[in-house]
Amino acid sequence: MLFRCIAAENKKLRRSVIWLVFLIVPLLSAIYGTFNYIQHADDILTHDWYSLWTQHTLFYALFFFAPLVGIYAAYLWRLEHLGHNWNLIMTVPVHPFVLFFSKFMVVAKMSLFTQGWMLFLYTVCGRFWAGLEGWPPLEVILWLLRGVVGSFAVIALQLLLAMLIRSFAVPVLIGLGGGVAGMLLSSKGVGLLWPYALMILGMNSNKTEDAISGSVTAFLLSCVVFTALFFLIANVILNRRDVRT
Repeated sequence: MLFRCIAAENKKLRRSVIWLVFLIVPLLSAIYGTFNYIQHADDILTHDWYSLWTQHTLFYALFFFAPLVGIYAAYLWRLEHLGHNWNLIMTVPVHPFVLFFSKFMVVAKMSLFTQGWMLFLYTVCGRFWAGLEGWPPLEVILWLLRGVVGSFAVIALQLLLAMLIRSFAVPVLIGLGGGVAGMLLSSKGVGLLWPYALMILGMNSNKTEDAISGSVTAFLLSCVVFTALFFLIANVILNRRDVRT
C-alpha cells in the first residue's frame, strides 16, 4: 500500500509547475553565487573551487533550499486541503501516516534531484563562467550527500507544517525564516540543535574546510532524532484527527 501511495504522490508531479520551480530556484542561486565569486576572486575568494562552493552554498542553503522544500511539501498537501478531501483520507483503508510517509519519500526524492541539479550548475558555472581549471573536489559529493541526510529533518518538518497549515505561502515563509536562523545558529556552534541548520551543516555551507569533520556522529544522531520527532508528531496528530463535517 505504501508503494501505491508513493505512486499516487508521484503522479501529482507529472507535468507540474513544480518542475519549473525545481529548475529556476537553484539556477538563481548559482547565478548569484558565481557572480559574487567572480567579483571577489582576486582579493578575498582565492581558493578556486572551494571558494566558489562557499558562494553557491551561501545562497542555496541559506535562502533557497528550505523554502524550496516548503514549496514541494505544500504542493503535495494542496489536494488534501481542498474541499472535504480530509474526510476521504480518514475513511480509506490506509493508515493516514502512510500518506504522510509517502509524501516524505517523494519530497526526499525531489531533494536528491535538487542536489544533483545544484552540483551540475556548480560544475558548469565553475568551468565555463568562472573559468576554473580541472573539476570540483571530491569532497563536494560527500557534502552534497550529507546535505540530503540533513534535509530529512527539514522535509519532515515542512510536511508537518504544510499538513497543519492550509495556506500555501505560510509554510514556505517559515522555511525561509528557519534557514536564516539556521545559518546564525550554525555560526554560533549550536546548529545541531536546530533542524533547519542540519542541511546547512551537512552541505558545509559557506566554508572551505569541513565544519563537522569531528562531529559526524552527532550530526547523524541529530538528523535521526529530529526526523523521528516530526514523524511522531505527525502520527499522533493524524491518529487523533477526525472526519470534518
